[in-house]
Amino acid sequence: MLLRVDADRLRADFDALGAIGATGDGGVDRETFSAAHLAARAWFHERATAAGLETRIDGAANHSAVLASRDPAARTLLLGSHLDSVRRGGRFDGALGVVCALEVLRAVQDSGLDLPVSLEAVDFTDEEGTLIGTFGSLALAGRLTSDDLAGPRCGRDLLVAELARMELGEEGILGARRDPASLAGYLELHIEQGPVLEQAGIDIGIVTGIVGASSFSVIFEGAARHAGTTPMGNRRDAAVGAAAFVLGVRETAANGFPGCVATVGNITTLPGSFNVVPGRAVLRLECRALSSSRLAALEQALIERAHSDAESFGLDVTVERVGHVDPAPTDAQARSAFESAATDLGLTTMELASGAGHDTQSLAAITPSGMVFVPSKGGVSHDAAEETAWADCLNGANVLLNTAVRLAEDTRRQRAAS
Repeated sequence: MLLRVDADRLRADFDALGAIGATGDGGVDRETFSAAHLAARAWFHERATAAGLETRIDGAANHSAVLASRDPAARTLLLGSHLDSVRRGGRFDGALGVVCALEVLRAVQDSGLDLPVSLEAVDFTDEEGTLIGTFGSLALAGRLTSDDLAGPRCGRDLLVAELARMELGEEGILGARRDPASLAGYLELHIEQGPVLEQAGIDIGIVTGIVGASSFSVIFEGAARHAGTTPMGNRRDAAVGAAAFVLGVRETAANGFPGCVATVGNITTLPGSFNVVPGRAVLRLECRALSSSRLAALEQALIERAHSDAESFGLDVTVERVGHVDPAPTDAQARSAFESAATDLGLTTMELASGAGHDTQSLAAITPSGMVFVPSKGGVSHDAAEETAWADCLNGANVLLNTAVRLAEDTRRQRAAS
């Protein structure tokens, strides 16, 4: 049986949510635990309660709406995304996935179907990383550690202050872990945040996996000397080595590692005066790849390039890893279910990798996880100009709904066969 979401109800919810934290230029500002973010989470619970769904908040402040199965032994199929945003971000990133997950629960409830799994729509805490990236989904997956809390990207002092303000403790956060045996899987709908689907004229992107990422601090050391009295041939200019390396990073990734990316996102030269040859240059490097082996090979190539460029200009260089996230392939059964649901709805599909991190990356380590993209106009995201045609949003919601039902029925068949 092919189901469809209530288009008017979904649109009303999306528009109401978009008004919370609206910036006046089409975007939203809902950084984690800001007043607007908390208001959006309260709105989510109000809508779930109005639908007669159970609501929950766990020790990592993940917010959930639950449509319980009548089977007391049923596992839970998670659906969701996040309601927090980057500063002055767009209305669709994360939020579309949450409202569509909630609508899936209501559509199944309206249909009267008795599924052999419970459905849970989740708004994960701090996906965007105001405090710790994918904080809530990592906690639920049991992959957030005391070390992560001790050295967060936001700084320990800010994290401690924010957790205290929200009355969250380390014990509760680490206790948010779900037993993988209790889960039937995780599905996430998201805007692509890139131009591929729009340029190809495809309705639905079926995500094959989420890239892994490694980040490094690269420091070139030369000699700070007077810029007017030091001849060009006598200089050990750290900025020149850094400049060569930036170009080398682009060349290495583009020519040697198709499908991978590498970026120098920040450069600081010291002492930073116009009349002093820079004695030090500090760069922030990140690289991404879909497989662990490719990521490791790209890392090694970039490190070798740094040492080669340093040698060319008479510099010393140190490269220190400061972050790493493993690649996360999606589940084959989930991909097949997405494909079947889209085909039944008359929609075109293509497979593609996600170059951005998502909560799916956390959940894929503990339960079968799948993800679909809908097109982003112009590939724009993390900006007020972020936009997805409403017809595409509805397509994604209907694919998510019918995929959830398919996977639930697969569970019934697997039980009967065992």
